[in-house]
Amino acid sequence: YSGFHAFPEEFEKLNGLRPERTKPSGSTNFPELQVYGPLPDMVDWRQRGAVTRVKDQGDCGSCWAFSTIGAMEGQQFLRSGSLTELSEQNILDCSDEKYGNYGCDGGLMMNAFAYVIDNNGVDTEKSYPYLGYQGVCRYSNLTRGSSAFGSRLLPYGDEDMMKLAVAVVGPISVAFNANPIIFYNGGVFYEEDCSDWINHGVTAVGYGTDKVKLKNGTTVMMDYWLLKNSWGSDWGENGYLRIARNQ
Repeated sequence: YSGFHAFPEEFEKLNGLRPERTKPSGSTNFPELQVYGPLPDMVDWRQRGAVTRVKDQGDCGSCWAFSTIGAMEGQQFLRSGSLTELSEQNILDCSDEKYGNYGCDGGLMMNAFAYVIDNNGVDTEKSYPYLGYQGVCRYSNLTRGSSAFGSRLLPYGDEDMMKLAVAVVGPISVAFNANPIIFYNGGVFYEEDCSDWINHGVTAVGYGTDKVKLKNGTTVMMDYWLLKNSWGSDWGENGYLRIARNQ
């Protein structure tokens, strides 16, 4: 893709997820939801005003902070009706080794949520702008943009539950293996031999169905997830990725 180039060592900096098997403090399993009637065939939270502009993490493995903030921005909008950009830098600086996060060397979204819950909030992007490196924590409750009271874990690999969460709850933090999509430039991405190893955090903001041309030349309809990435708007579909669902 002509607008986005990265070598292997540079690509590592574009990720930054540090997966772990233990449940972070302050998190609980996703509850059973009572849903009456079928879920919509297509959801796009951008159309409802719940998604801020695409951002760029730069040469810092801070995807986990962007994924966390993307989900929080959506929840703040759904709660208040006001869309406010929140501070990834606040998360990067303050949700540190104490929470199991390591700045530009990687972290985990659930650990970042634990910090926000303990801290009773996160600052706005305007008051605490992104720098692209970890600095000294300078959070101020005078410029707090949002708070969080808890977080929920979805069952690993359960796409039906994930669809329910995206449709009913709103934008959520998710992780996947980003190695195959470095040069993605549009369409529904489908990898037959995808790995279950995860190394990149993004925000799921919708889902749908579209045509996909397979390697054998046939065209099929395929379900997809709509993911907001943090590699700038020049990457992918204006900064977004549509990746195969239920495959």
